[in-house]
Amino acid sequence: MLIIGCGYIGRALGARYLLEGMPVTGVVATAPSAGQLEKIGISPIVLDLDRDGLTIPPSPEIFYFAPPPGEGERDPRLRKFLASLEPGVQGTRVVYTSTSGVYGDCDGEWVDETRPVAPVTDRSRRRLDAEQALRDWSRSGGGEAVILRVAGIYGPGRIPLERLRRGMPVLRPAEAPWSNRIHADDLVTVCRAAMENGTGAVYNVSDGHPSTMTDYFHRVADLAGLTRPPELTFAQAEQQLPPGLLSYLRESRRLDNRKMREELGVTLKYPTLAEGLPASL
Repeated sequence: MLIIGCGYIGRALGARYLLEGMPVTGVVATAPSAGQLEKIGISPIVLDLDRDGLTIPPSPEIFYFAPPPGEGERDPRLRKFLASLEPGVQGTRVVYTSTSGVYGDCDGEWVDETRPVAPVTDRSRRRLDAEQALRDWSRSGGGEAVILRVAGIYGPGRIPLERLRRGMPVLRPAEAPWSNRIHADDLVTVCRAAMENGTGAVYNVSDGHPSTMTDYFHRVADLAGLTRPPELTFAQAEQQLPPGLLSYLRESRRLDNRKMREELGVTLKYPTLAEGLPASL
């Protein structure tokens, strides 16, 4: 089992495989990250994925979690990785974590995997480029690719407590767009199911119960005993919030996760924030 970009989700996934006696190798970019893997029993490889002439250790099962570069509309990092795989031997199946951002702004509509993609940010265009590269690799005989279009991830260590403590504002409820989430533990379960049961397809990955970012922050604040954040109109937000955050607030969609549940056979441990947030604090 090989995990490329073995960070927060990769470590949790690897730990679950290790409990079953399966050896796991994780590729990371730095020595400190390698040390984190060693502590939990994952064999680390420190590798610069951006350099030419990559050598990837053989594995028939590969999870690719490494993010694209921070600029541009393409993902040359993933393309170099795919070029390093020997067709028919390495990379029999690659499970790739993309983003639901490839759908763009859907005006709050429910979105399944048949929805045409229409990314509106370079961040999402890079992910879509990676998806296309994987399809091309698979069609050329490289192996099978399973693409997971993942919603916002939350879980232990991944909830906005510090932002709440700093009093950073949110949109007022009447203007807050729909957003989607998946608990980290459930994402690990989906990744495993995609490796075992995926059919070379695309799957939306979310808990299936969208809310708004404002509702999410209110729930976290209430559970943690913190003051709810101040609220802004969208016009005020455009003047006060950074462009990166505004780009998320300009997109609204509700992810349909039926294909994930039915084809991959996934039963979510945390199907709503009511179960997931208390388990994250």
